[in-house]
Amino acid sequence: MENLVQTAMQNVNFAAIMPSLVLSCFGMALLLLNAFVKRGSTTYAALISLVALGATAIVSYAGWNNPQFGFAGQVALDNYAVFFHFIFLLAAALTILMSDAYLKREGYPIGEYYTLILFSTVGAMLMASGTDLMTIFLGLEVMSVALYVLAGFFRGQLRSNEAGLKYFLLGAFSTGFLLYGIALIYGVTGTTNVADIGTYLSMNHQLLADPMCIAGMLLLATGFLFKIAVVPFHMWTPDVYEGAPTPIAAFMSAGPKAAAFAAFMRVFLIGLGTLHSSWVGLLWVLAVLTMIVGNFIALRQTNLKRMLAYSSIAHAGYALVGLVASNAIGVSAVLFYMVAYTLMNLGAFAILVLAGKVGEDNLTLEGFSGFGYKRPVLAVLMCICLFSLMGIPPSAGFTGKFYIFAGALNAGYVWLAVLGVLNSAVSLYYYLRVMVYMYFRTPEEEFEWVQLKPGATLCAVISVVGVLLLGIVPSAVMALARQALF
Repeated sequence: MENLVQTAMQNVNFAAIMPSLVLSCFGMALLLLNAFVKRGSTTYAALISLVALGATAIVSYAGWNNPQFGFAGQVALDNYAVFFHFIFLLAAALTILMSDAYLKREGYPIGEYYTLILFSTVGAMLMASGTDLMTIFLGLEVMSVALYVLAGFFRGQLRSNEAGLKYFLLGAFSTGFLLYGIALIYGVTGTTNVADIGTYLSMNHQLLADPMCIAGMLLLATGFLFKIAVVPFHMWTPDVYEGAPTPIAAFMSAGPKAAAFAAFMRVFLIGLGTLHSSWVGLLWVLAVLTMIVGNFIALRQTNLKRMLAYSSIAHAGYALVGLVASNAIGVSAVLFYMVAYTLMNLGAFAILVLAGKVGEDNLTLEGFSGFGYKRPVLAVLMCICLFSLMGIPPSAGFTGKFYIFAGALNAGYVWLAVLGVLNSAVSLYYYLRVMVYMYFRTPEEEFEWVQLKPGATLCAVISVVGVLLLGIVPSAVMALARQALF
């Protein structure tokens, strides 16, 4: 018995989960503090949350080029995990910056909002660090439960209640598929450790055609694809984005989506890499469908939040192209693209936060008529984010797509790259249409309610500066992405 305890203690390495522990401690402390602070005062919670994210970033950076493994190989703080940790922390920080004035304007200044963002980030970090299917599942549930509440945070609004319920049902479906897939893979290999699964399958090639193994792979893929909002698992995603608070819609489009990609790539490239020939064709088709459906349905949208939701679906398709390539260029390009997309999408949402009235009924194309004349600085920032989402140089969006399509070409997927470029051309229409309304339509409003709130303005500026820097000098971040490959 003593030897078992000693072995267990040796396998426990808290350094491997230290970033998650630090952020969890801050989240719990903030939750307790909320009980003693007057309702309606939330600025303190936003500031503490930003400090928490900064402290977590410092702790997480300690794992760069100094990998830590713990809990019998179930968690790893390696370069791959650290890179994604910084994406989650960036997304959470930008979301918090745009949230404080927004919550007060909408009449929901509740401190628990920030605690939920922190715990959702903790779950995302566990997904990126998880080297065991059960750890990844645990991270997914921690992240998702917080997001269910955040999506329906405006409990007095019917559309927010709808968003929370629909996101919960989506999460329930993805959880069911994921758990069933984990059970089947465990039944075939006898382990849930990702690396051990890969080793077992590579040594037993007869299992590659085993129906149970193929079914487990398909169910795992389905669970992750629900979280990424890949076609045809995207159906309620635009409804959730439209009904959720705008900062949370921004956060869901970046942080959780990157977390799903992080776990998806680790599981499929390491654990199910020997099944590459079985899943690569499926992902090829899904990548094309996701780009086409996302872009073409976005053409008909007049609500800007729904437009950005379908845009988010299309961008998931672009990122899948890098996963289909499955080479060093393609996978590192996905990591780079997650950073670029976080900046350009959250920047666009920050402008929507600043431009929105109470109730946000004006976040439509008509509602933005003449915005460029009345609020020229914000309009320029919005245009830069939209140009990046289109993939126009010199922006992060262009560089990210360039790397992704280069990875596809390098792997021999010429038609996939061509279809990706053509879909990028289609997206020009609905992004440019926003600019047409901002600059070529007569203003119907004076936009007198628009105020440059410090947090949301800083979020927009940071995003735009990041978009331009990644577009002009992408080599530094791309080099880090290459170092982050497992």
